[in-house]
Amino acid sequence: MGKRFSTWILTALVAGLSFVAAPRDARADLVPQSEQVERKEPLPRRLVGVDVKEHLSTPVPMDLSFEDENGKPVTLKDYFDGSVPVILTMNYSNCPMLCSLQLTGLVEGLKKVDWTIGKEYRIVTVSYDPTETQELAHRTKARYLAQYARPGSEGGWHFLHGSENNVKAMAKALGITYHYNEARKEYVHPATVVLSTPNGKIDRYLYGLEYPEKTLHLSLVESSEGKIGTTVDQLILFCFHYDANEGRYAPVARNIMRAGGGATVFLLAGFLTVLSKRDKKRKNESEEQ
Repeated sequence: MGKRFSTWILTALVAGLSFVAAPRDARADLVPQSEQVERKEPLPRRLVGVDVKEHLSTPVPMDLSFEDENGKPVTLKDYFDGSVPVILTMNYSNCPMLCSLQLTGLVEGLKKVDWTIGKEYRIVTVSYDPTETQELAHRTKARYLAQYARPGSEGGWHFLHGSENNVKAMAKALGITYHYNEARKEYVHPATVVLSTPNGKIDRYLYGLEYPEKTLHLSLVESSEGKIGTTVDQLILFCFHYDANEGRYAPVARNIMRAGGGATVFLLAGFLTVLSKRDKKRKNESEEQ
């Protein structure tokens, strides 16, 4: 019975590891590759040139000056003290739709993350609109903090506005290109969130109007440079990499095999130790009899 049980355990461990570590290309695609078509329709005219070119590992322009939602003169350096990661966004208060959808999506995702704005990370939103006022920025901040509805976050999200030159310099540093539509009095811009390290290096770009909890969690862990998160979080990052095309973290088969292999060795060592102790105990009992 003991030998049969041992064999079953070993088989289950190997089978489980093989299932977890199976590479993605070993599974059948839902759509045959021969039938997959890459769509190349031209962009609408007013979206031409609106883009994001990722400037990973480049520094945030710390000396750029703005005013915050309280009318206080600030520089970006004021929000980077080397302790927590900083989320950067570019939006504006009078945006008719996109900014509201994007920031609401970001808030909804962050509400599911255990960490709190202003404690484990900060957010800085810079307005595209150089005519935005302090009063308007203050109302915008109040609206999104009310949606977030978590005590202690009031000092963690800052809404900045400044000169056209500094706004353009901010966008250029982040790799964002945008246009102003004179006819509609609107800014045409991408929906992107930029995560930076505690020391101000651009680390990750997230896109779209929805930000899943796991993606935000792992992005913050990665951008924090080990300042937030647990050992388990670090292990998860070892097994996953960020897929910019999908906007999420995807498993890496090789790393999973390494981690899974290590876990398997640990489990086998523990199991064999138990068996050894049990056999030794039986032997001692038989000798005493």
